[in-house]
Amino acid sequence: MQPVPSPDRFLGTVLFVDVAESTKLAAEVGDGRFRDLLTGFIHMVRRQVDRYQGQLVDTAGDGALAVFDSPARAIGCAKGVRDGAHTLGLAVRAGIHTGEMEHGRAGEVRGIAVHTGARVAALAGPGEILVSRTIRDLVAGSPIRLERRGTHELKGVPGPWEIFAVTG
Repeated sequence: MQPVPSPDRFLGTVLFVDVAESTKLAAEVGDGRFRDLLTGFIHMVRRQVDRYQGQLVDTAGDGALAVFDSPARAIGCAKGVRDGAHTLGLAVRAGIHTGEMEHGRAGEVRGIAVHTGARVAALAGPGEILVSRTIRDLVAGSPIRLERRGTHELKGVPGPWEIFAVTG
């Protein structure tokens, strides 16, 4: 008999976004100003996630994790966050991946797809939105433009991964 898939598993698109070079910025502006910047940043992220019909799962430190039912919505949100962060004087980096994941008891999401999204985000530089090949394949035919960024090993994730940057 085949094992029955967990009812907590679902297909989703994860977006990881964080403030680039946040430690350097905190040292430059001081703790109080940095805390204010992060508060404004997280409020802006919440607005963008709501705008693109996502679910904000976690805001830890200087970053956020959101889940979407569409790669295009996640990319739109990432662009909105990048632009909003720029108006706050911040640079962000973002990573996006789609895959199966599951809900945890406390509302968190987990699974290899979540880890893959985090590893994609870790490759991004300030102002960059990087996506996995999975995203590239899913948005084929859409007006979203991507630029190849090579094949990478993602720490703890099996196999080589093609990475693309969102352009525009």
